[in-house]
Amino acid sequence: MAQVARKAREGTVVSDKMDKTVVVTVSSSTRHRLYKKIMRRLRRYMVHDETNDAKLGDRVRIVESRPHSRRKRWQLAEVLVRADRPELAAEEIDLELLGEVKVEEEEEEPGAEAKTEPEEPAEAAEEPETEAKAEPEEPAEA
Repeated sequence: MAQVARKAREGTVVSDKMDKTVVVTVSSSTRHRLYKKIMRRLRRYMVHDETNDAKLGDRVRIVESRPHSRRKRWQLAEVLVRADRPELAAEEIDLELLGEVKVEEEEEEPGAEAKTEPEEPAEAAEEPETEAKAEPEEPAEA
């Protein structure tokens, strides 16, 4: 049997939250038939990544493959360019800034207690209603 050349695409990984699957966005430009404006089209592919090698932001090459699931018809061929992902260590956080944040939180607590007290005008509004009900109605003279 003759082997058919597989389609290949290059794109950017936009999601790597699934196990052995990444979502790759492939961009293409086409000219509108009537208005002749160049339009950029984005297509999202679900791609099988057996080793979980691709990460968010990486440029990758994908090739067409057998169906892996209902929406997965592509497979990761290679990672072309790794995205720069800065690593933030907990040691780099300034402890003085943390101390200032804690002081601000303590100042807010007394204000929160004052808001929970019941308001007096609501009670004053209830008193005139009881006075109006206490007055007897006068019988109408015929």
